[in-house]
Amino acid sequence: MKSFGHWLTSPWRRSAVAALAGALPVLAFPAPSLWWLAYVALVPWIVLVRSAPTGKRAAYDGWCGGFGFMLAMHHWLLPSLHVFTFVIAALLGALWAPWGGLVRRCLAGTPSPVRVAAALFVVPSGWLAVELVRSWQGLGGPWGVLGASQWQVEPALRLASVGGVWLLSFLVVAVNVAVAVLVAVRAARVPAVAVCVATAAAASAAWVWSPRPDTDGRSRIAVVQPGVVEGADRRFAREEQLTRELVGQDADLIVWGESSVGFDLGDRPDLAARIARLSRETGADVLVNVDARRSDKPGIYKSSVLVGPDGLTGDRYDKMRLVPFGEYIPARSLLGWATSVGKAAGEDRRQGSEQVVMDVGNGLRVGPMVCFETAFPDMTRHLAEDGAEVLVGQSATSTFQQSWAPAQHASLAALRAAETGRPMVHATLTGVSAVYDASGQRVGPRLGTTASTSTVYEVPLARGVTPYVRFGDWVPHAALLILAAWGLGEGVRVLRVRRKAPGPRVPPVRTVRESPARPGR
Repeated sequence: MKSFGHWLTSPWRRSAVAALAGALPVLAFPAPSLWWLAYVALVPWIVLVRSAPTGKRAAYDGWCGGFGFMLAMHHWLLPSLHVFTFVIAALLGALWAPWGGLVRRCLAGTPSPVRVAAALFVVPSGWLAVELVRSWQGLGGPWGVLGASQWQVEPALRLASVGGVWLLSFLVVAVNVAVAVLVAVRAARVPAVAVCVATAAAASAAWVWSPRPDTDGRSRIAVVQPGVVEGADRRFAREEQLTRELVGQDADLIVWGESSVGFDLGDRPDLAARIARLSRETGADVLVNVDARRSDKPGIYKSSVLVGPDGLTGDRYDKMRLVPFGEYIPARSLLGWATSVGKAAGEDRRQGSEQVVMDVGNGLRVGPMVCFETAFPDMTRHLAEDGAEVLVGQSATSTFQQSWAPAQHASLAALRAAETGRPMVHATLTGVSAVYDASGQRVGPRLGTTASTSTVYEVPLARGVTPYVRFGDWVPHAALLILAAWGLGEGVRVLRVRRKAPGPRVPPVRTVRESPARPGR
């Protein structure tokens, strides 16, 4: 161990180890069977940071680990953004620099049991603050939030209904801190064990006491996934063919994926008429997604459009949160060069102004979102508040078919469903399509990246309000209060130390009397 510590004295080696340690938690995302890894994956990073010789080095270890985490989480962007992926990872990784300083401040040396107990709340709160900042749309949004790795764990989904994915992130980091203390700080193992026991008790309490959605009827919703089809006309024809196969299957709603229609339906009444004919033949409204230049407004929009048996119903939702670099370039005047090194947006898409709940012909109320928006828990929460009975995400991941991004994107629907107590349909043009009930459990088959089919799902509807929908983002607010209280306490402690410090000892001033000068001298 001492030899390894000596090996780490090289700044470059230490930085490389920090980056690898930061990338380790990402392994909990791709394979559902590795969900447990999230509870120990941060331990090497935490142990490394607490051993930093200075606060500046701890901040640098936090930055390097953040770089590794962001690069591993978004490695599938490399074919599209190339070298710019490393730039993004470096910029966003800097958000973990203060977290590194926080870890060292709380756990360096041999911390007292009181300081360890505080760290079990302060360090997870610091992590949550980082996730909140990077969840801002302009910084990439909440893709890869640590709590999202628990999407297949039923007790975790119950906790998500109480505090959203933020509560899962907080508890995962708290357990990692407790394990790190067990490994590195023998004198403070009691509070560490107490946190592990408390987390298990919280999961058990959530299993028993958290409200379960009450099933209230069922709805038959069909997903049309054409797969990779080049050309807007050929893609439309394939979707039309697959939709016609749903005739006689008593669907209540048919959902096409993102960018399923490459023409504005106001400019192409012939296409609107063909979709309306499909609606009459199947007996269900069709929710399509238009990615085209608007005929009534300037610019390109991505819009969820509902078509009934009589044509356009007038229900339209314009995508509000766009994918940075994929659909627009932030500060294009400064970062426009990204278009020359990768597949960045050549023209910025336009944003919608408000969310929409649509009334389907049979009385069903659905809340549509487009692709990247399903990563934002506040959007699904607001749709549930507005009366949506089913959440619908329309997506397309043709650029990333061979990566784990499509599966991870589909898994977010399980969390959104559990958080809101509303079933969610994740329908893709290409990628992974899946449907989850109000508790986050999968309904029916999952359509993989090679699928080209149309499938009807028997979706159980639910009623009631989850604590997360009722109380909102109370966990991030509590985390910020914890950080504020800790910061205030640290400030008071520093002031007390300074006041109690004895002043420098100054020898008494000695007065020397000079004898009067004698006359004549």
